[in-house]
Amino acid sequence: MTQEVLVGQRVEVVVPGSSANLGPGFDTLGLALSVYDRIEVEVIEHGVEVEIYGEGAEDLPASESNLVVRAIRAGLRAAGMEAPGLKVICHNTIPQSRGLGSSAAAAVAGVAAANGLAGFPLSDDEVIQESSVFEGHPDNAAASVLGGAVVSWTDKPVDGRTAPQYKAVGIDVHPDISATALVPAFHASTNAVRQVLPSDVSHVDARFNVSRASVMVVALTKRPDLLWEGTRDRLHQTYRAEVLPVTAEWVNRLRNRGYAAFLSGAGPTCLVLGTEEVPSHVLGEARESGMKVHKLDVAEGVKVTVQQ
Repeated sequence: MTQEVLVGQRVEVVVPGSSANLGPGFDTLGLALSVYDRIEVEVIEHGVEVEIYGEGAEDLPASESNLVVRAIRAGLRAAGMEAPGLKVICHNTIPQSRGLGSSAAAAVAGVAAANGLAGFPLSDDEVIQESSVFEGHPDNAAASVLGGAVVSWTDKPVDGRTAPQYKAVGIDVHPDISATALVPAFHASTNAVRQVLPSDVSHVDARFNVSRASVMVVALTKRPDLLWEGTRDRLHQTYRAEVLPVTAEWVNRLRNRGYAAFLSGAGPTCLVLGTEEVPSHVLGEARESGMKVHKLDVAEGVKVTVQQ
């Protein structure tokens, strides 16, 4: 039997952004990054009130269709509860549609907020499951939930009726690794960028990516000197370069200088991982070309605070 959350209950959620794929780990590897959205949720008597500040304030819907609201509803259903009404205030700093996990962060924030309102009945695995449904893969969402780096996967039942199961495990990142994000001024649609990918790949390319994804796990945990080799890819970045030429140019420029640069998620952000900062003159060139530069750390997972 569904229970109702009491009017007046409030939670605050701070959720990190993320990068997915990390080069060869297509729809598998993810990394939480220190750029955050903060969401305030209050249960009200009826209706939905949404306020949005910062990134996406002019574009995101301030209604029931807002992803955070839909994720709150889903999280409450998973907990066997419902709310008569919701007031949601979003303070967004994660760039929207730039390959830094803004959509996944919104879904995680909503499910985590619902979990807090319900008294935390959902485990991390269940939060990952509920929030990954919105994107259809768990790499970004799992990173935002667990923090650090994640290896994720999807179990799709063969009966065609049972819902997919989204799973992930966290891996500890070497403490010396940090990230630099070069963020272009334009957006990228994940669906549109996926359409350029071929339906089949060769065994040679598949074998290449299996080996580099394995190297990447070692690089992230124990051997940062292997980050350049571990971020090599043949499954998606070459094809996406056709529709993201600016990003591809910067990935190539940085890799030719020895930096572990790659397309963050579906782009268009170029992310660099390493133990040393990218030189200021290189970052200056990026800024002059219209990029925003963010120096980021590896982040912890989502935090939920119940307000008294």
